[in-house]
Amino acid sequence: MGRGLIRWPAWSAYAAAGWSLLYGGLALYWTAGGDGFPFAPIDDDHRSGSVLEGTDVAIVAPIMAAVALAGAAVAVMMASGARRATPLIVFGWVMAAGLVLVIPDYTLLALVAFAPLLLVFAFTGVPGDQGGIGDILYWHRTNLIILFVGGLLWAAATLAYQRRARGACEHCGRRDGVDGGPERQTLLRWGKVAVAVALLAPLPYEITRLAWYFGYPLGITEDFLRMMQDTPGMLEIALGCAIASAIGGVLTHGLVSRWGETYPRWIWFKAGKRVPPMLAVVPASIVAITVIPAGLMMFWTMDTGDGWALYVPSLLWIAWGVGLGAATVAYYLRRRPPCRLCGGPTTLRTPINQEML
Repeated sequence: MGRGLIRWPAWSAYAAAGWSLLYGGLALYWTAGGDGFPFAPIDDDHRSGSVLEGTDVAIVAPIMAAVALAGAAVAVMMASGARRATPLIVFGWVMAAGLVLVIPDYTLLALVAFAPLLLVFAFTGVPGDQGGIGDILYWHRTNLIILFVGGLLWAAATLAYQRRARGACEHCGRRDGVDGGPERQTLLRWGKVAVAVALLAPLPYEITRLAWYFGYPLGITEDFLRMMQDTPGMLEIALGCAIASAIGGVLTHGLVSRWGETYPRWIWFKAGKRVPPMLAVVPASIVAITVIPAGLMMFWTMDTGDGWALYVPSLLWIAWGVGLGAATVAYYLRRRPPCRLCGGPTTLRTPINQEML
């Protein structure tokens, strides 16, 4: 399994081609009148927040089929090492961005936040009026997860092909004889700015949810606050999300702090040992790429009739995701080890006098 992940540049384009071919086939089925078009109009309890929600199958399904099948051909060209690099790279990144960031809604973020609860519900049943996990992960939402996975495959395939086109290692992106990139202190400085953005952006969300829990209708109507107070668990969930966001902010500091590289003394069983870079990079990357579509969703679902605080603070999640993503990239570049495939050294150009400090 681990070796297969290391070799992702070798199979990602084929995986993207296979995914595109299968989804293109589904889109052709919907075009021909088949059931299950995942953006068809549906009752409010089962709608998603996707930009495509409620669209006309006669218009959207053929477009989806054409784009997906063209994508399958492009991915095969990437896998075969086609020389017309720029158009393929542009197509690949547009596909990845659309599938990962634009079309999804808050579903992926909710899965990350409530994954432990969903695991429990799978065995105990979902409390309340909902009939089970199927009432949470219904087809309109499950389809968005499928699209998100396809977008990740497209991102991996495009990144590998782009690196191959510029003569770099497909796995780490390094090139022999080429300047290693920004110095460690430059990356740390960029990272601190990005972390500041990632910390400030969710503050309005955290403050408003905390106020609601204690009975202050900050940014909402009195009627809406009473509705939440009368709905069991609603305010507690909002408070829990705000607390989780604040805890995430504390952990985000690790991307630019010493304890993000070396375990601090209060973690006694690991104190002084090196923190594996992926221990920070993986969860931070997951949050960054799931919080952005949740923020973008607010542009096409916004209705401030019950108050601005229901939507405006969530728009800032876009900045949160971008800041966290940039901080994560800077952290990774500062700490990435030699490549397992090409053997390339770390790209950091730390001055000799700083190594001695």
